[in-house]
Amino acid sequence: MVAQALVERWELGRAKDRFRGRIAEGRAPAPARDSGLPGPPGARVAVLCPQTYMNDAGRSVGPARGALKVALDHVLVVHDEIDLPFGEVRTRLGGGLAGHNGLKSLKRELGGADFMRVRVGVGRPASSDPEIVSAYVLARFREDPQQVRELVERACEHVEQVVLGDAHEA
Repeated sequence: MVAQALVERWELGRAKDRFRGRIAEGRAPAPARDSGLPGPPGARVAVLCPQTYMNDAGRSVGPARGALKVALDHVLVVHDEIDLPFGEVRTRLGGGLAGHNGLKSLKRELGGADFMRVRVGVGRPASSDPEIVSAYVLARFREDPQQVRELVERACEHVEQVVLGDAHEA
């Protein structure tokens, strides 16, 4: 949902099927300038939505990174985080994988875990049973649609802060 919102927000156009995923490329808008004069062009971006199973996302992201020649610290991954309450969004570079199989796949295929992350809090189910947790993260949100829209908006803002060079703000 965050990726689709960014594609629309940045007017990247129609995504293409590549790298076992859907990718839209273009430029993020440049930060506004106080002078009223046109600023430099925005950052070059590619938004990739892997079409693999989540646990195998690295098989999409790894080849895309290689083909696009993107440094590992310029890769930004947006992912669900059950260890954050619903609605909380945090950004960080690297860190542990906390049992997240999608992150494990990304680390393996990218050659390291030092990529930026926007962690989107989805909350945790009452059980720690792996099947219940899996069903929880794969299910539709139970929260009100307006709360979900607000969460997606917050996550987009974090992504933009990183892409536009203000990661410490995020």
